[in-house]
Amino acid sequence: MQTEVGAVLNGKVTGLTDFGAFVELENGETGMVHISEVASVFVKNIRDHLEIGQSVKVKVLGVNDAGKINLSIKKAEEQPKATAAPAPRPVKRPQGGQHRSPAANVWQGQSSQPAGSQSFEEMMARFKQISDEKMTDLKRASETKRGGGGYARKGNKS
Repeated sequence: MQTEVGAVLNGKVTGLTDFGAFVELENGETGMVHISEVASVFVKNIRDHLEIGQSVKVKVLGVNDAGKINLSIKKAEEQPKATAAPAPRPVKRPQGGQHRSPAANVWQGQSSQPAGSQSFEEMMARFKQISDEKMTDLKRASETKRGGGGYARKGNKS
Protein backbone atom coordinates (compact mmCIF):
# COMPACT_ATOMS: atom_id res chain seq x y z
CA MET A 1 0.00 0.00 0.00
CA GLN A 2 1.39 3.39 -1.02
CA THR A 3 1.51 6.07 1.68
CA GLU A 4 -0.24 9.31 0.65
CA VAL A 5 1.17 12.74 1.48
CA GLY A 6 -1.14 14.52 3.93
CA ALA A 7 -2.56 11.32 5.41
CA VAL A 8 -2.84 11.11 9.19
CA LEU A 9 -1.92 7.63 10.42
CA ASN A 10 -1.26 5.78 13.67
CA GLY A 11 2.13 4.33 14.36
CA LYS A 12 4.51 3.05 16.99
CA VAL A 13 7.91 4.54 17.86
CA THR A 14 10.57 1.94 17.03
CA GLY A 15 13.74 3.96 17.45
CA LEU A 16 15.06 7.24 18.84
CA THR A 17 18.09 9.25 17.71
CA ASP A 18 19.40 12.71 18.55
CA PHE A 19 17.82 14.06 15.34
CA GLY A 20 14.45 12.31 15.37
CA ALA A 21 12.34 9.21 15.86
CA PHE A 22 11.56 6.24 13.64
CA VAL A 23 7.91 5.27 13.52
CA GLU A 24 6.41 2.05 12.14
CA LEU A 25 3.11 2.90 10.51
CA GLU A 26 -0.03 0.78 10.71
CA ASN A 27 0.58 -0.41 7.11
CA GLY A 28 4.01 -1.83 8.05
CA GLU A 29 6.11 0.94 6.48
CA THR A 30 8.63 2.91 8.55
CA GLY A 31 9.05 6.67 8.45
CA MET A 32 11.02 9.25 10.37
CA VAL A 33 9.84 12.20 12.46
CA HIS A 34 12.51 14.92 12.54
CA ILE A 35 13.11 16.41 16.00
CA SER A 36 11.64 19.74 14.81
CA GLU A 37 8.35 17.95 14.02
CA VAL A 38 7.89 16.22 17.40
CA ALA A 39 6.19 19.03 19.33
CA SER A 40 5.08 22.61 18.91
CA VAL A 41 7.65 23.67 21.51
CA PHE A 42 11.44 23.55 21.23
CA VAL A 43 12.65 19.97 21.70
CA LYS A 44 16.18 19.77 23.08
CA ASN A 45 16.06 16.07 23.99
CA ILE A 46 13.64 13.89 22.05
CA ARG A 47 13.58 11.36 24.87
CA ASP A 48 11.72 13.92 27.00
CA HIS A 49 8.79 13.70 24.55
CA LEU A 50 8.85 10.16 23.13
CA GLU A 51 9.82 6.64 24.16
CA ILE A 52 10.25 3.41 22.24
CA GLY A 53 6.98 1.49 21.94
CA GLN A 54 4.82 4.59 22.34
CA SER A 55 1.80 4.85 20.03
CA VAL A 56 1.66 8.14 18.13
CA LYS A 57 -0.50 9.83 15.52
CA VAL A 58 1.57 11.17 12.61
CA LYS A 59 0.96 13.13 9.43
CA VAL A 60 2.80 12.19 6.24
CA LEU A 61 4.74 15.24 5.05
CA GLY A 62 6.37 13.63 2.06
CA VAL A 63 7.83 10.57 0.42
CA ASN A 64 11.09 10.99 -1.51
CA ASP A 65 12.27 9.07 -4.57
CA ALA A 66 14.11 6.53 -2.40
CA GLY A 67 10.85 5.74 -0.57
CA LYS A 68 11.81 7.47 2.69
CA ILE A 69 8.73 8.77 4.49
CA ASN A 70 8.89 12.12 6.31
CA LEU A 71 6.44 12.36 9.20
CA SER A 72 5.23 14.98 11.68
CA ILE A 73 3.63 14.50 15.08
CA LYS A 74 2.93 18.17 15.74
CA LYS A 75 1.06 18.63 12.44
CA ALA A 76 -1.05 15.53 13.12
CA GLU A 77 -2.47 17.10 16.26
CA GLU A 78 -5.87 18.54 15.56
CA GLN A 79 -5.81 22.31 15.34
CA PRO A 80 -8.78 24.23 16.74
CA LYS A 81 -11.04 25.27 13.85
CA ALA A 82 -11.54 28.83 15.06
CA THR A 83 -8.13 30.06 16.13
CA ALA A 84 -8.15 33.34 17.93
CA ALA A 85 -5.65 35.91 16.75
CA PRO A 86 -2.81 36.44 19.21
CA ALA A 87 -3.18 39.47 21.42
CA PRO A 88 -1.35 42.50 20.01
CA ARG A 89 1.91 43.34 21.70
CA PRO A 90 1.81 46.51 23.78
CA VAL A 91 3.53 49.51 22.24
CA LYS A 92 6.51 50.68 24.27
CA ARG A 93 6.31 54.37 25.03
CA PRO A 94 9.45 56.44 25.69
CA GLN A 95 9.95 57.22 29.35
CA GLY A 96 10.46 60.65 30.85
CA GLY A 97 8.61 62.59 28.16
CA GLN A 98 11.23 61.86 25.51
CA HIS A 99 9.99 62.19 21.95
CA ARG A 100 11.11 59.74 19.31
CA SER A 101 11.12 60.79 15.69
CA PRO A 102 8.80 58.90 13.34
CA ALA A 103 11.85 57.69 11.40
CA ALA A 104 12.80 55.47 14.35
CA ASN A 105 9.71 53.32 13.73
CA VAL A 106 11.05 51.46 10.74
CA TRP A 107 8.57 48.60 10.56
CA GLN A 108 4.94 49.42 11.11
CA GLY A 109 3.70 45.97 10.13
CA GLN A 110 0.61 47.42 8.47
CA SER A 111 -0.52 46.21 5.09
CA SER A 112 -3.60 46.33 2.93
CA GLN A 113 -3.89 42.53 3.25
CA PRO A 114 -4.20 40.59 6.50
CA ALA A 115 -0.93 38.91 7.50
CA GLY A 116 -2.43 35.42 7.21
CA SER A 117 -3.21 35.83 3.51
CA GLN A 118 0.31 36.96 2.53
CA SER A 119 3.14 34.60 1.78
CA PHE A 120 6.46 34.97 3.55
CA GLU A 121 8.04 36.32 0.35
CA GLU A 122 5.32 38.99 0.01
CA MET A 123 5.80 40.07 3.62
CA MET A 124 9.60 40.23 3.17
CA ALA A 125 9.24 42.24 -0.05
CA ARG A 126 6.91 44.70 1.71
CA PHE A 127 9.28 44.95 4.68
CA LYS A 128 12.23 45.61 2.35
CA GLN A 129 10.30 48.29 0.46
CA ILE A 130 9.30 50.09 3.66
CA SER A 131 12.82 49.74 5.04
CA ASP A 132 14.36 51.22 1.87
CA GLU A 133 11.92 54.13 1.99
CA LYS A 134 12.76 54.83 5.63
CA MET A 135 16.52 54.67 4.94
CA THR A 136 16.14 57.15 2.06
CA ASP A 137 14.18 59.50 4.33
CA LEU A 138 16.86 59.22 7.03
CA LYS A 139 19.65 59.99 4.54
CA ARG A 140 17.80 63.05 3.20
CA ALA A 141 17.18 64.32 6.74
CA SER A 142 20.83 63.90 7.78
CA GLU A 143 22.12 65.65 4.61
CA THR A 144 19.83 68.61 5.30
CA LYS A 145 21.15 68.94 8.87
CA ARG A 146 24.77 69.00 7.67
CA GLY A 147 24.21 71.89 5.33
CA GLY A 148 24.37 69.72 2.26
CA GLY A 149 25.98 72.36 0.01
CA GLY A 150 29.59 71.38 0.53
CA TYR A 151 32.26 73.06 2.62
CA ALA A 152 33.15 76.71 2.57
CA ARG A 153 36.68 77.93 3.39
CA LYS A 154 37.11 80.36 6.20
CA GLY A 155 38.32 83.75 5.16
CA ASN A 156 37.36 83.30 1.50
CA LYS A 157 34.46 85.61 0.85
CA SER A 158 33.69 85.49 -2.81
